[in-house]
Amino acid sequence: MSNPNDRRHFLSEGAAATFTIMAPHLVRGSQANSALSVGLIGCGNRGMYVSGIFAKNEFAKVTALCDIYEDRLTVGEQKYVGAQKYKAHQDLLASNVDAVYIATPIIFHPEHFEAAVKARKHIFMEKAAAVDVKGCNRVLAAARKADPMKRISMDFQQRYGKDYQTAHRLVTSGELGGLRMVRAAWLGTGAPVKSGHQASEEKIRNWFFYKEMSGDMLIEQNCHNVDVIHWFTGMKPVKASGYGSRFRADLGDILDNLAFTMQYANGLVVSFSANQFGRGTGWSDVGETFICERGTIHVSRQGYRLHRQGQPVEEVKTTYDITKDAVDQFVEGARTGKMENAAIWGAESTLMAILAREAIYSGKEMTWERLLRG
Repeated sequence: MSNPNDRRHFLSEGAAATFTIMAPHLVRGSQANSALSVGLIGCGNRGMYVSGIFAKNEFAKVTALCDIYEDRLTVGEQKYVGAQKYKAHQDLLASNVDAVYIATPIIFHPEHFEAAVKARKHIFMEKAAAVDVKGCNRVLAAARKADPMKRISMDFQQRYGKDYQTAHRLVTSGELGGLRMVRAAWLGTGAPVKSGHQASEEKIRNWFFYKEMSGDMLIEQNCHNVDVIHWFTGMKPVKASGYGSRFRADLGDILDNLAFTMQYANGLVVSFSANQFGRGTGWSDVGETFICERGTIHVSRQGYRLHRQGQPVEEVKTTYDITKDAVDQFVEGARTGKMENAAIWGAESTLMAILAREAIYSGKEMTWERLLRG
């Protein structure tokens, strides 16, 4: 029997999550001269920013907006003149939009994703999949029932960034030899604080800062690093351990600094650290370092630095927001029949982050098997 943590098993079991090419005439809106109509669910800061990237794509148009707050709908309406407005996501999903962009607090992702799958829309969803194991399982169940002619992508931008893809090929091709250790970090800042709203709206307006809404900083923010590790290694960890604490006293209940280690069946060890102390200091360390037998590569949204034995350092700088790569590939795929089901690996990456979070919360080593048992 194959080891559920090894690379071969991961690749075979994850076949449903890889790209599939569909005949363009089978895909709604696939004609070269047609634009993909997109409905935005969640008109917060991230939703407005990323929907703006959609709007700049010549083959996409934001035609519908949904939010529970009128002031956010007004912001959306001012940006997307003529777009239909909805207060309930069910009503937007019942409309004739081709695709939906889900940018709601993570606690709502399983519900909104499941509804979008049932409505048979192309789906672009913000990370992470859910705040807990139950929610991840709900996303996985819906993803496995999804229409194979609908593209499902998640906003783990690194997977789509061109320079990240180059770094991924260097590590996974064996060109640098076997992978021996991984170090990653998100030492920097958190989300901006929103103010001026009613007390009853606090946990949704500032959802990032509340465990029940965001799953804590490890799920909402640091899941990006965890997903890169998942992608580059092609494996799930056997166990994790870690520590975290909180110095902030003015808002919410999430941790503001943490560290964890993960170990894999083949002996690979991953170490990670994060904090949210960096606002205003001008310093940060956000990225992943893959240490291989014949070289080491550090990769981030700013590019990569490649250190080969006996050779000068090779440096490539990324000069744009790689979210554009994620959006553009989604639009192209939905229109031309290049399908993917990213909810599969997105939920798995979220579960890996939850594994580390539960180890930190409990102060005890947490195994993958125990996590899935509940």
